[in-house]
Amino acid sequence: MASRPQGHRARKRFGQNFLRDPGIIARLVRAIGPRPGERLVEIGPGQGALTEPLLEAAGGHLEVIELDRDLIPGLRVQFFDKPGFVIHEGDALKVDFRALRGEGPPLRVVGNLPYNISTPLIAHLLEAGDAVADMHFMLQKEVVERLAAEPGGADWGRLSVLAQYHCRVESLFTVPPEAFVPRPKVESAIVRLTPHATPPHRARDEALLFALVRQAFAQRRKTLRNNLKGRLDAQALAALGIDPSRRPQTLSVEEFVRIANHLAAEEETT
Repeated sequence: MASRPQGHRARKRFGQNFLRDPGIIARLVRAIGPRPGERLVEIGPGQGALTEPLLEAAGGHLEVIELDRDLIPGLRVQFFDKPGFVIHEGDALKVDFRALRGEGPPLRVVGNLPYNISTPLIAHLLEAGDAVADMHFMLQKEVVERLAAEPGGADWGRLSVLAQYHCRVESLFTVPPEAFVPRPKVESAIVRLTPHATPPHRARDEALLFALVRQAFAQRRKTLRNNLKGRLDAQALAALGIDPSRRPQTLSVEEFVRIANHLAAEEETT
């Protein structure tokens, strides 16, 4: 297992909590199931604890994206004898994953993500479309519960709709705080996101769909009649088979797409 570089302390501004539990690491690698010939990309390799077994399972080929410049020299030394190990220095939120894929196979993206960037980074990766084959992330357990939620529950919200519109979401297993150094104050969990080859419910205008979802969830306790005022009225909702007295957390992805497609069709005819 990777050793801890002398003198390096986890940085709060990078949200660093380094995974240390060999059993959890082995279980995560098994869940990912990397194979030689695939394009595997690890976001935030940190001190290389997960990087080493991933490299081995992937036949010695792995690309990593690391923001903390102090960690990069240690990674270069640790994997100096692995010609298939490539470091991309920088912020994963600014990486063009379509360009990174290039003409090669779609990317398999892995990471123990800092809690403070997990939601925007997932949204950024979803925008990459077919450049990404799948994603395996370690996230705050609450975030995974929101990603994998079902309509009607307290966890169902904007993130749930965004993720499940684009992907099949699987919550795999939880990770206790003691698996990390330093120990976080919350539990973590592993999630698998597999982009749909063809969305089961396709929006005519995705920007309109997510603007609609944002507006609908702006005040969760209010009804659709109130939250969507200005976009469409109660009569129009009822005509779509949706009770205007329902709250946004009760609507499925398909129902949000139905409303959005109705609005898109109206815009096209005006």
